[in-house]
Amino acid sequence: MATTSEIRNGLCIEFNNDLFIIVEFQHVKPGKGNAFVRTKMKSLKSGRTLENTFPAGAKIEIARVERRQYQYLYAENGGYNFMNAETFEQVFIEAAIINAPQFLKEGQVCEIMFHADTETPLSCELPPFVVMEITYSETGMKGDTATRTLKPATVESGATVYVPLFVGTGEKIKIDTRTGEYSERVK
Repeated sequence: MATTSEIRNGLCIEFNNDLFIIVEFQHVKPGKGNAFVRTKMKSLKSGRTLENTFPAGAKIEIARVERRQYQYLYAENGGYNFMNAETFEQVFIEAAIINAPQFLKEGQVCEIMFHADTETPLSCELPPFVVMEITYSETGMKGDTATRTLKPATVESGATVYVPLFVGTGEKIKIDTRTGEYSERVK
């Protein structure tokens, strides 16, 4: 058991028979009354966000989690198979707990968070940026750079990303996996 003084961003706690990650927190000491901690938490099981206020000094249950590097192998039956590069152990992850499954490609290294007590996977995060090749895109008009006009492009994983008009088929681009948006061209 811990107290609210140990709350920080990224801390995983057990609350209402669910696992939550602290997204934001704020210690508040009003001029009148007792101090409290206002938190914004995200459920690891359902993905919903919850705001809660804990009184200062309240007991919280910290969940032990481990983050491990796994390599993406292939997709099957609505899920994805990953392998630990050190132990060659394979694990099956459902698409619902992956932050951007449309940008997975073979051999890519991802970080999977496991509950240390039960060894169950809680979430899978891709790197913040991935480099992918455009397999199909319409041709854009040459010299049209005055406006920020975007066109759809299909990348090697099959996902559609909106790119500027000057980016064409066969080029490599950097994609932000948190938003799914085009970031820049890669040489």
